Amino acid sequence: MVRHWRDRVAPEAAGLPTGGHRRAAGLRREELAMLAGISVDYVTRLEQGRAANPSEQVVEALGRALRLSAAEREHLFHAAGLVPPGQGTVPAYITPSVHRMLDRLGGTPVAVSDASWTLLLANPLYTALMGERQGRDRNGAWRAFVGPGGRVRHSSQSRAALQSAVVADLRTALRRYPADRRLRRLVADLRAHSDRFAELWDGGAVGHHEASRKTVDHPEVGAVTLDCDLLSVAGSDLRIMIYTAEPGSQDAERLELLAVLGTQTLTG
Repeated sequence: MVRHWRDRVAPEAAGLPTGGHRRAAGLRREELAMLAGISVDYVTRLEQGRAANPSEQVVEALGRALRLSAAEREHLFHAAGLVPPGQGTVPAYITPSVHRMLDRLGGTPVAVSDASWTLLLANPLYTALMGERQGRDRNGAWRAFVGPGGRVRHSSQSRAALQSAVVADLRTALRRYPADRRLRRLVADLRAHSDRFAELWDGGAVGHHEASRKTVDHPEVGAVTLDCDLLSVAGSDLRIMIYTAEPGSQDAERLELLAVLGTQTLTG
């Protein structure tokens, strides 16, 4: 089943290079492993039916990487012995139309997050711009209060506005998805690890996100100042973050260089 779905996903559709000899048109095991954030050995065991008790997070990541339809995603959960997330949990399903949008915006950094600000999908240029994010650091709320700050510069005013907006987002998400255990654990952990979050949460902070200009300090190409827009998907709680540069600017040139470099490191 996983092998069949892997074979039908073209590597270029997933933003992967297509050079070299390929025995099949679909994804290689190591490519699927990279996209889903799991090991190649685990992909092999899944395809051979030897992987016992895959977690909900792994199944969700596989479904996104394989670009499964809603029905196929549900089937994958059942095959893994899991109950598909219901209406009381934060949805992580990315529609084919959103996948296609990211495919067509290869020269623009784009990322998709869910209602809890957990990063679900990012195109290669976004990853090159912001760096790889693993574990808890894939959650924007965690980074805003506890984790490493990342490459985006923040003034004290912009950070305060961001934190207030994130708290308001999480409160709205918790009201909408009261049965989501991961969301409740995220809020509890933020309260335990960040006095600032606890203060804003208990004080009923309100805020909202606005289009802005952000400067990203990239270790290879230097400072890149970009317009940041946050888009929503009709009928969904997905958040799409898009960074664009003013045409003809030095920032646009640096973004083009970054598209060539990818996640490589320049050596002198």
